[in-house]
Amino acid sequence: MNTKTLGIVTIIIGAIMIFYTGFNYVTKEKVVDIGPIEINKEQSHPVQWSPIVGVILVIGGVVLVVTDKKK
Repeated sequence: MNTKTLGIVTIIIGAIMIFYTGFNYVTKEKVVDIGPIEINKEQSHPVQWSPIVGVILVIGGVVLVVTDKKK
């Protein structure tokens, strides 16, 4: 994978991270299991990051693309 392709992928990932600052995923946990009675608990787990991380990735991707054009 050359530097230009890596730079473009980094720019795309950074732009996505700017607009989507996180996501949630849900897990199910069995709390009670007594014969035919079963009680499950759904728990939400947020995963979040700062948009600054996306900006840093975009800047890094631009640097990679510009550096590749100089060669």
